[in-house]
Amino acid sequence: MPPHISAPRDKKTAPGRRTSAATISAILPAYNEVENIIPAVEALAMVLSDIAPAWEIVVVDDGSRDDTIKLVKELSRDKTQVKLASHPENRGYGAALKTGINLARHQLLFMMDADLQFDPGELLTLLPWTNRFDIVIGYRKRRQEHLGRRFNAWCWGVLIRGLFGLRVRDVNCAFKLFNRRVFEQISIRSQGAMAYSEILILAQKHGFTVKQVPVTHYPRKRGRQSGARLKTIYRAFLDLAKLYANLKG
Repeated sequence: MPPHISAPRDKKTAPGRRTSAATISAILPAYNEVENIIPAVEALAMVLSDIAPAWEIVVVDDGSRDDTIKLVKELSRDKTQVKLASHPENRGYGAALKTGINLARHQLLFMMDADLQFDPGELLTLLPWTNRFDIVIGYRKRRQEHLGRRFNAWCWGVLIRGLFGLRVRDVNCAFKLFNRRVFEQISIRSQGAMAYSEILILAQKHGFTVKQVPVTHYPRKRGRQSGARLKTIYRAFLDLAKLYANLKG
């Protein structure tokens, strides 16, 4: 397991001590993450077992062409709280999130990618705020990505703020915690990378409260990122145009 992935083992969170009365569904979209999926799920399971009275991990495989599905199936035989949903073909990040949201059963919905760029132990920094806010989202204190991706993310944030007035520091940070009542009132249509932007824009429109919390971001060590593919970028702008037309038309 990578050294930055940790379970809550300090004095405040000893093994077996619950830090939340809320039950938690964790949603992990995955696409060709065969090298990362097992340590990601195991680390998250260790954290959730310490902090939640009941929990589950919903891994949504979005048409992987490697052995991601096979590994999750094997893991779920020993860990009954690990669920697998799979798309027969790659449908996009937003579609994977929506599948996970529809399957989630618990009070809080936690969303994290399976690429080991976040430490699930930092869920403990988000959880206390759920008593006061409907949505608690992480923002990366220091993005561990090349300059081009950081610049693209900055441009996207400026665009979203200009079009929709959404004042979020890191809209696509894949470390977010939602009360399930948010998704009882909103439904996302975006199939791709626009999904988090749409969720937060619609949440703002419905008056849900948001707290932003700094989290640590780690470089990807294994596997390949897919967010910079032309197909992904095109789909994001298409979904953006549809949402703008729907809300502003």
